[in-house]
Formats: sequence, structure tokens, C-alpha cells
Amino acid sequence: MRVLVVEDDLTLAAGLVEALEREGFRVDHLGAAEPAEGAFGLTAYDLAIVDIGLPGMDGLELIRRVRRRGTLTPILILTARDALDDRVGGLDAGGDDYLLKPFLLPELLARVRALIRRSRAAASLMLQVGELALDVQAHRATLLGEALELTGREWNVLEQLALAVPRVVAKQKLADSLSQWDKEITPNAVEIYVSRLRAKLAGSRVGIRTVRGIGYRLEAGDAAAG
Repeated sequence: MRVLVVEDDLTLAAGLVEALEREGFRVDHLGAAEPAEGAFGLTAYDLAIVDIGLPGMDGLELIRRVRRRGTLTPILILTARDALDDRVGGLDAGGDDYLLKPFLLPELLARVRALIRRSRAAASLMLQVGELALDVQAHRATLLGEALELTGREWNVLEQLALAVPRVVAKQKLADSLSQWDKEITPNAVEIYVSRLRAKLAGSRVGIRTVRGIGYRLEAGDAAAG
């Protein structure tokens, strides 16, 4: 599991990174909100720990921006501000939990585990790839918060690609997944549905990359491309 720590206090950040790595997490640390906003778009984090009092853009604005973009990553807010309005503001901005400084590491780790448990339960029904969100139960997809109109076959291909992120999905596997729709589907026919999906994803930072001789990979970020 991968965690993003956005904290400008280097001493505190080092302690957080060390504690989380001891728990088995892979940890990325950034000291400002601007690069963190980009990191959210490039990496599928299992959890983010965000300090409110960041230099430049503050943590609340960072959270608002990533939530507006459709990011569902659980966010634990860290702050020294203990007023009720601050706590409410942090949660309303899109934070999932709130921890006041100074804090004890065992409590922080317990909150991290609880947030990830809740997120995993929700993830059984929701898939998030950058600006793209898939509600598996409802067979509904949104891109940049707007409904994405998909045919049954297009949904099936997109779901298979999203489930596999960041792995490549073989053309034959995609063809097999469409067998319920048409027994004559071939790997070459899959290209038609991938092309249609690329057109519907155009204008976002989500794309389907062709891995020659193997298949396709769904990617998020500025570099995502066919």
C-alpha cells in the first residue's frame, strides 16, 4: 500500500515516513501542496496525510482541488489549529479524519489503518483512476465528475482495464471478457472498443496506452496517451 505525506516540517515528516514504512507502507513525501496536487493525478494512493499549514497553497485548498477532480483517496488532516470551525472546515473540504498536533504515533497509525479499512470496503464497489471513477455495482462511470456514456461492451473493456491498473491487460483477455456479448469477438475487434473509449476519454488526463504485442494499460496523468 502506498501513502502520500504532505508536510513541510521536515523533522515531523521524517518521523511519519519512518513509522509508516515500519508498518509496511510505501511512502512518498512532499513538502508543499503544488507538487502534491500533481502527485495525486499521477499515482493511485491508498491514503494521504495532509498538513493544513503548508507554504503557498494551504492543505485545505489542496484537498478541495483533488476532491473536485474526483479523487477518492482517503485523507487524514494534520494541523495545530484546534478551533471547531477549523475542524469542520477541514472535513467539509473533503478530509476523512482530523488529527491535532502534537499527536502520538500509535494513534495516527490506528487512524491510518481505520481509514484504509473503510476505503477497501468501498473500493469493492468503486474504482478510481485519476479523473475517472467507476461504480462497479451500478455500471456507471464518471470523468471529471461528469457521467460517461458507455455501451455494454465499452463498459466491460473499461472495467477490465481499471481493475488491472497498473498492469497491462492482454487483448485476448479483453476479448474473452466480451464473450457474454458476442462469441465471435476477436482480439482485433477489441481495438474498435479501445478506440471508442479513447475518444470518450479525450480531454482528460486518463488514457489507454497500447503495449505492443501484449495489450493495453489504463493510465492517469499528463503522460497518459494511446
